[in-house]
Amino acid sequence: MLVLVAVLGLAVPASAAVACERGELCLWAGLAFRGESGRFGVGSAAEGECVVLGRESRSLANLLRRDVTVYESAECATETDFVTYPGLGTYVPATPFVVRAIQVWPT
Repeated sequence: MLVLVAVLGLAVPASAAVACERGELCLWAGLAFRGESGRFGVGSAAEGECVVLGRESRSLANLLRRDVTVYESAECATETDFVTYPGLGTYVPATPFVVRAIQVWPT
């Protein structure tokens, strides 16, 4: 069963919508919200600081009220690929690169 999400016109598996709650950034090791997952709330990541994930992620859901930048580099280096995703309901079933670090931005 698929749940349709208006953001970017993506279809999101119902399991992804249930597994990630409002106020969280959720990352999955596999594509399409599968595999080992991790959750970050506003309190678990200091705003503007680089957070190294400790594992590679390939899909994500940003349900925070803040924008999140994901990085290919574990050091949040801008010399490698990075993308900022808006908060409040962005689902990305396949990131354009393997995500190794994040930054949460103030509102």
